[in-house]
Amino acid sequence: MLLNASGCLDALTARLTARRFDAYVTKTVTPLPRAGNPPVRIAETDHGMLDSIGLANPGRERFVAETLPRLGVLGIPIWVSVGGFTAQEYADTCSLVDGRDIVAAVELNLSCPNVDEAADSAAAIVAACRAATTKPLFAKLSPALPDLPKVAKAVQAAGADGLSLVNTIRGLALDERTLRPRLGLAVGGYSGPALKPIALAAVFNCYRATQMPIVGMGGVTSGRDALELIAAGATHIALGTVLFADPAAPDRVRSELEAETAALGLPGVDAVYAIAHHEGVLDSGNPRLRVET
Repeated sequence: MLLNASGCLDALTARLTARRFDAYVTKTVTPLPRAGNPPVRIAETDHGMLDSIGLANPGRERFVAETLPRLGVLGIPIWVSVGGFTAQEYADTCSLVDGRDIVAAVELNLSCPNVDEAADSAAAIVAACRAATTKPLFAKLSPALPDLPKVAKAVQAAGADGLSLVNTIRGLALDERTLRPRLGLAVGGYSGPALKPIALAAVFNCYRATQMPIVGMGGVTSGRDALELIAAGATHIALGTVLFADPAAPDRVRSELEAETAALGLPGVDAVYAIAHHEGVLDSGNPRLRVET
């Protein structure tokens, strides 16, 4: 399944792009409205982008009353990204969307810099949300965690149905002339092509630790990138920063993924799943999968 990364696409102003996905992931919703961080909020870098949006959103009450019904025009399942600052805040939002048929899943944004990401607190948030909703729960984790597989196992034990890997990692960009930070809050979340090796490592290690369904994201700009994340253990793929430059990326990435799979002599994308964990090789002379048991 192909999704967008939360916050990288406004489906109500870019409906054609949103409909190219199998499901749409909303921007993170918090209990109260948030104006977000002071500008400048976005800065391009040589190999990606820094952002410091600050979870700007209308708050959960307005989101459920106004935004969520409007997303129904897309005709695709909706994943609601939920944020907060306590386990109860997360759970209350999950409870609010639980009875909405349009909501196919909930992605718990556990990667906000203002949220403690120790294994026990992440597990506590998931456990509270599990008690509040029957919707599938995907825990979105930060690649900066000192022991990411440990946190992944903790949220799995607490009731998460899957993982979203990864969110941005902190970075800084300086102005060429003044040598001052280019973002209003100096440091922001770094995304783009250079994030891909970090995302690959996170997906690989968390799949090995949990075998859970994983939405792989981070630096995906091509079908080859998607192929490698699937090989590392991703069940689904999300596109993020690439959407700012290429709104047609969903169709292109799908086509390239099929072409890359065929070039390896594999029968389909399913044959790629978690192949990096097998004792197998691809014979370059006669491309075909050979799995050693």
